[in-house]
Amino acid sequence: MATTSYRISNITTTGKDMQASQRRINALSPVHRPRPLNAVCPRPIPNSYWATPLLLACEYPWTPKNPTKPKLDALLRAGVRTFIDLTEAGELSPYANILCGRAALLGIDTTTIEYHRFPIRDRSLPESADHMYRVLDVLRDNDERGRISAVHCRGGIGRTGMVIGCWLVESGIAKNGEEALGIIAREWRTVEKCNRYPHSPETGPQFEFVMNFHPSRTDI
Repeated sequence: MATTSYRISNITTTGKDMQASQRRINALSPVHRPRPLNAVCPRPIPNSYWATPLLLACEYPWTPKNPTKPKLDALLRAGVRTFIDLTEAGELSPYANILCGRAALLGIDTTTIEYHRFPIRDRSLPESADHMYRVLDVLRDNDERGRISAVHCRGGIGRTGMVIGCWLVESGIAKNGEEALGIIAREWRTVEKCNRYPHSPETGPQFEFVMNFHPSRTDI
């Protein structure tokens, strides 16, 4: 599957877009950060959670049925400037073409917005380990630049949980996949839809992918 990336500008945002509490928490070592993060970091939409102070996991943030008050605006107001879309082309109504327009309406500099698509089939695994590492490369780049990113698929459950789990291992926040899944489970219990969908990731193979994931860098 082809990946899609739009780096709309080389200009980056910094911690000025983060809430003061998130800046302080992000400066802490992972072991000293409170869990669940959503107890101290306000969630922008009910079906979302902060995996780290700089990384939001959420459901698909756009539908043309609700154009006047889209979830997209809530994410932008929360400081999200990089959007990582795991859905396939044609799966849902695209929003890349209206993203900068929504940002402009909110008074946000549109040159700070980035959109990346790394399609993964619903309830499935990435086509290769390299596909996952490419997603994580974008997350690492944004983390190093102090930008807030959002990762989403359709429901924010399976594909999103899998990417979040791998990032927690890749970044060293979790020492292994088992610990990463435990972190996700604690955060997922705070999400509105957890009663209907009690687990994230969603499928056994997705859980196993995180459990068996090895970071790309050996110095972690």
